Amino acid sequence: MKFNNITIVLIAIVMLFFYAACGGKDTSMIDIKYDPETTPSMNTDSVTTLISDSGITRYKLVTENWQVFDKAEDPFWYFPKGIYIERFDSVFQVEAKILADTAWNFTDKRLWRLKGNVDIRNMEGEMFLSDELFWDQQSQKVYSDKFIEIKRGDTELKGYGFESNQEMTEYRIFRPHDGKIPFREENEENQEDGEGNEKSLKTSSETLKLDTISKADE
Repeated sequence: MKFNNITIVLIAIVMLFFYAACGGKDTSMIDIKYDPETTPSMNTDSVTTLISDSGITRYKLVTENWQVFDKAEDPFWYFPKGIYIERFDSVFQVEAKILADTAWNFTDKRLWRLKGNVDIRNMEGEMFLSDELFWDQQSQKVYSDKFIEIKRGDTELKGYGFESNQEMTEYRIFRPHDGKIPFREENEENQEDGEGNEKSLKTSSETLKLDTISKADE
């Protein structure tokens, strides 16, 4: 009986201290304001996924970090650590590859903003380099008012202001600034009697195409 009484007394003392300790704490809630413009509703790391457009798989997306702000006034996805995208045609052939240091996808507008070391490559071997490009999926256009550099083999086109279809096969530079367009001999024409051959220099069809497009607005 003595041991039982001692045990009961100890339990009562412990409960008394516990109650006093709890009663002394400030149990009021901290008011944390949720800002849908700066706080993502989803934050995912190491993502590789396929994205559909109108029920058809059109894109492969790879990124280290994907943040979704679907409660923002203008809902968007944010890719702060860079992005890699492959765009497929109707038979799932890759028709363009996109790299950028940072990207935003404004989902309601279907508008992508690509920022920092933007590198887009089409399947014709052309490379499009800029600090910033916009990709409007509704109008199926890619455009920028920044400096743009286009490379294909030995051909280089540079300038400010750019517009293209989203396949990056038809495009123009609004203000050509610099560039390099090589010429080469392709065949011999207009042979002259007794004085050898007169050789005409021609551009390749691809170079001529780029030259015409880039200088259209000069």
